[in-house]
Amino acid sequence: MEIPPFRIHIPSAVIDDLRPRLAGTRWPDAIPGSGWEYGADLNYMKELVDYWLTKFDWRQQEAALNQFHHFKAKVDGFGIHFIHEKGDGPNPLPLVITHGWPGSFAEMVKLIPLLTDPAAHGGDPADAFDVVVPSMPGYGFSDRPHQRGMNVFRFAEWWVKLMTGLGYPRFAAQGGDFGAGVATALGLFHADHIIGLHLNYIPGSYRPFLEKGDELTDVEKQFLADDAIWWDEEGGYCHLQLTHPQSISFGLNDSPVGLAAWIIEKFRAWGDCGGDVERRFSKDELLTNVMIYWATGTISSANRLYFEARLRPMHFQKGQRVTVPCGIAHFPKEAPFPPRQWVERGYNIQRWSDFPRGGHFPALEEPELLAEDIRDFFRPLRGK
Repeated sequence: MEIPPFRIHIPSAVIDDLRPRLAGTRWPDAIPGSGWEYGADLNYMKELVDYWLTKFDWRQQEAALNQFHHFKAKVDGFGIHFIHEKGDGPNPLPLVITHGWPGSFAEMVKLIPLLTDPAAHGGDPADAFDVVVPSMPGYGFSDRPHQRGMNVFRFAEWWVKLMTGLGYPRFAAQGGDFGAGVATALGLFHADHIIGLHLNYIPGSYRPFLEKGDELTDVEKQFLADDAIWWDEEGGYCHLQLTHPQSISFGLNDSPVGLAAWIIEKFRAWGDCGGDVERRFSKDELLTNVMIYWATGTISSANRLYFEARLRPMHFQKGQRVTVPCGIAHFPKEAPFPPRQWVERGYNIQRWSDFPRGGHFPALEEPELLAEDIRDFFRPLRGK
């Protein structure tokens, strides 16, 4: 497999086009004092756009991202962008980490050094990983799919080919959000390649196979009730992207402020920030992630993944189970999160960690906690 290096460079014309769009934003009205109650807060978005125009330096963020080793491989003729950082230790374990929506590979910039060079961060060099962080197809600098059926199961097939092409016929996998779906698909259908899975999210469509007459525990029943309430109150974005992703894409792909509001509202709602999004994420981190979507024009292809997930949900069939060892990291602001009894019906759980803080984006919010849990889980699996 030919794997040429890749360097991030957004054309100046894209940046030049962005500025007048930001400056000429036609702002919506809002209920005075409503804050984030109706969605993205008007006052915060105006503050953020002023920063975007006057202080945010994409070239500086671009240079920081380019400190990592980027590549773009052709897998079945499809271009997959990824970071590949070699571990500094006696026998690094290969690990593929997959992001989700509305994130990107840039979520992992704090986590990668903790995993590749644990000794430099107070850890044991024997815990080092060779880390591969791809951009999912349709996200960021990977190619945009133009065919149906591009879902986490297809991505898992391509991750096996990518990792094998890198010299890793057996490897570990980690993920949250859609990345947890990719990792689960690896464990279900490519177990001979997988050393173990570490998940900080359980796929939202996950349903274990239940025999007729199987009884759920009270805890499981409560989870399913809470899950339904959450989707009713918070799942509007998802229902739209599950059913009509193209409709919203016209506005999001044309308006940088619209795109930012759609994405950043989720960082605030899903992060463990107590309602103050910048308690967890800096303006530079938020805007860098938004810029990856904006500059590559990938919000439409990214949102389509929801539609594809509806057509093939993570519903386990009779006899299906993730048999490879699984570690689950539960961060408290990640909701809805199923109880261990529900997850154990479909996953071979060897470690379950409940953390005191953190949310949907732990690689950015709590990279040290996440890195330590990944190291601890995979330690006994090394060499197997």
